[in-house]
Amino acid sequence: MKTNLKKISIFKKVSLIVFLALSTTAFSQVDRINYEAYTADKEKMDKTIDSLMDLMTLTEKLGQLNLPSSGDITTGQAQSSNVAQKIREGKIGGLFNIKSVEKIKNVQKIAVEDSRLGIPMIFGMDVVHGYETSFPIPLGLSTSWDMDLIEETAKMAAREATADGINWTFSPMVDLSRDARWGRVSEGAGEDPFYNSQVAKAMVRGYQQDDLSRNNTLMACVKHFALYGAAEAGRDYNTVDMSKNRMYNVYLPPYKAAVEAGVGSVMASFNEINGVPATGNKWLLTDVLREQWGFDGFVVTDYTGINEMVDHGIGDLQTVSARALNAGIDMDMVGEGFISTLEKSLEEGKVSMETINTAVRRVLEAKYQLGLFEDPYRYLDEERAAAEVFTKENRDFARQVASQSMVLLKNENNLLPLQKEGTIAVVGPLASNRTNMAGTWSVAAPQDKSVSVLEGIKEEVGNRAKIVYAKGSNVSYDLELEKRGTTFGKDIPRDGRSDEELRKEAIDIAAKADVIIAAIGESAEMSGESSSRTDISIPQAQKDLLQALLKTGKPVVLVLFNGRPLVMNEEDETVPAILDVWFGGTETGSAIADVLFGEVNPSAKLTMSFPRSVGQIPIFYNHKNTGRPLKNDKGEFEKFRSNYLDERNEPLYPFGYGLSYTTFEYSDLTLSSDKLSPEDTLEVSVTVKNSGNYDGKEVVQLYVRDLVGSITRPVKQLKCFQKVFIEKGESKKVIFSITAEDLKFYNNELEHVYEPGEFEVFVGTDSRNTLKSEFELIN
Repeated sequence: MKTNLKKISIFKKVSLIVFLALSTTAFSQVDRINYEAYTADKEKMDKTIDSLMDLMTLTEKLGQLNLPSSGDITTGQAQSSNVAQKIREGKIGGLFNIKSVEKIKNVQKIAVEDSRLGIPMIFGMDVVHGYETSFPIPLGLSTSWDMDLIEETAKMAAREATADGINWTFSPMVDLSRDARWGRVSEGAGEDPFYNSQVAKAMVRGYQQDDLSRNNTLMACVKHFALYGAAEAGRDYNTVDMSKNRMYNVYLPPYKAAVEAGVGSVMASFNEINGVPATGNKWLLTDVLREQWGFDGFVVTDYTGINEMVDHGIGDLQTVSARALNAGIDMDMVGEGFISTLEKSLEEGKVSMETINTAVRRVLEAKYQLGLFEDPYRYLDEERAAAEVFTKENRDFARQVASQSMVLLKNENNLLPLQKEGTIAVVGPLASNRTNMAGTWSVAAPQDKSVSVLEGIKEEVGNRAKIVYAKGSNVSYDLELEKRGTTFGKDIPRDGRSDEELRKEAIDIAAKADVIIAAIGESAEMSGESSSRTDISIPQAQKDLLQALLKTGKPVVLVLFNGRPLVMNEEDETVPAILDVWFGGTETGSAIADVLFGEVNPSAKLTMSFPRSVGQIPIFYNHKNTGRPLKNDKGEFEKFRSNYLDERNEPLYPFGYGLSYTTFEYSDLTLSSDKLSPEDTLEVSVTVKNSGNYDGKEVVQLYVRDLVGSITRPVKQLKCFQKVFIEKGESKKVIFSITAEDLKFYNNELEHVYEPGEFEVFVGTDSRNTLKSEFELIN
């Protein structure tokens, strides 16, 4: 049978391919094949892809492994661009950074109708914390300690992104980090491996749900595999070097959790591991990811990750491209090393056809699972885009989420919540700015449609109080630093007046106010990718403004914007109330007003310790003891002990810390037994009483310490947590269950084991303030 595949639609092309391969099956009409059956049946999927691959040339196969950025394609340019010509030639498998149903449909049409085999493309985007409706930055979102809420944000982001044509997101980022100098801590969930793992699973569930072929689910891509958050000196893209003991016990668990949750794709990291860049690291991408963990999706590089191995000193482009493919990379983002060099490497025996075919199959399987062979236009419905993106319902939910992610760090004399009365001064360079509210990596969000702090407060207060405003200062005295921190359309127009004039205006209006709200901190792009800082304090121009406001004698509420833990000693000592709002997304201003005026009682807790000094970094609660730990409980200096001459060991605000407008009292920590066998479950209960004047939510945290091990163990490890709502005056018994499985760790042989012996269990409001009991794990 001869057929001109160039002239038939994707439906007829794939149907014919399947018919030729499965001529003995019961399909009587090629154009009416039930593709849903193939999605549910791996054997049929395999035969479909086998048949397609039999017809593919080497160029077409390598094309499936090529993922360029869309560049500046507009709707009118789609047919004539250089990218479009490559699509026609079968040299592109997918695109990213292209937005809108109309643009994507035009480009997909080229792939489906103008290329020889009509293979549909996959379309990706960094949907990191929401699509057009943006949620708090991931670090802020993590402080909610609410996995259902976090999952729902990913689910809503998937609905919006898929309504606009996107079917693949480069999220979640689960890089554990203990170094606040690294700007990308803003994209993660903090310092704890157990907590990061729970967030990873929630995000994957939210994006992918239970059926990737539905047109409102989004294929997730866990990143950056692996260890990227441990870059030396907190400098982005820098070298990572650590023992396998630390890898397996601390840094790898969140990625593994995402794999176990069924994540469809994995992105390799920029850093090296054991002297080999992750992008070309066969031990990492094949031995660990596929053979140890059983991952069966596809692996994509980060932006130009293959090409960057040249600068690492691994070889020229042909050499590193072959090494990446052989290591387990399936798709090359932007670099085009695969499409330009692998044919030559195949001729020279540096890669095999089998390895190329394996990578191609993985990419095609992802497209098949997304339902693109059934209908390449399934994500391209203009009516759905108009009805489901950036809706009032979505924005209302974003407002709720933002308010659940704000951490009350200090509230001296119950200054908060504020009353809606008198004169309220709103001051600071971030007070009347919309474009910075969504924070970093909000690439699809319309920045100018976010709600500013000033707008949110005015709307909340109405005519019940007088609101006055002054900018007070620029972001920084350093113009160049300010420019670097306000990129990607997130400008904060620099005021032409002198610093003294700006401060004087603020002081004048503050002197006439009853309370001052100071909206200061980092600008949005002072954290995020390529935004490492050696000085992680509030910029000096804003510190000077804050101290001037305090000198007025009026009560000051610091509304802190930040994408990382900051050094806040001075602020903690002098400012009566501090509310960490991170960057809350589309509805930031409204959510801040909800919390400031008591419509929402804050319940968020830190997932990353705030250092007292940058010299303490890396700092984290689940550290190990030295042989010379401090013996006193006050952190006071002791000679010949592990401490500093000029600073305490403890952080300013510990992991798990966060206040409420009410107070909670813990009592009656009880264990169901003082012994735990491998077959049993230990119940740990505690009574938590709301002893204050407001209903509130409390994150009850359980930690464990393994007192003696074959290798040294951390002083404390988070193992369980519950977020519970307790009415004022009410007491609740909170019950946790612990099994021997929860006590496992990787020993020096990298065996995942538990070891009998004595354990301490801690339950409390944060990692520092806990009740304690003991039990024994027995054989």
